[in-house]
Amino acid sequence: MSNSDFEGIQIGSVLHLETADEFADLSIHCMDCAEDFVWTGGEQRFFHDKNLLNPPKRCKECKKAKNRRLEAIVKNRLTGKHQRIEVKAECAKCSAVTTVPFYPSQGRPVYCRACFLEMNGKTSVNSANN
Repeated sequence: MSNSDFEGIQIGSVLHLETADEFADLSIHCMDCAEDFVWTGGEQRFFHDKNLLNPPKRCKECKKAKNRRLEAIVKNRLTGKHQRIEVKAECAKCSAVTTVPFYPSQGRPVYCRACFLEMNGKTSVNSANN
């Protein structure tokens, strides 16, 4: 490679950094608390500089809470403790607020006990008739 090859790369990266200065603040909907939060231009620049492709899904407080949950899980696994959790969730069928013994996955429905048993009763009746 010649020096001119490296100069072309350097010029390309300088041009790329100039466009990185043009990040505008964006409003994002938090997947945990359902509140909007601002993803600042500086944060976007950090993501860009680190080659992170996906924008954040959680606000800062929900992200901290998630990290605390994950740390507690790891700590309990290392010490051999059984961790009992209780998470508030809204039933996907009747909209009642309930608690579940797991962290719901994004995009997957959560049901209260009554709706869950009703649905399981219907599926076991249907499978017994076949």
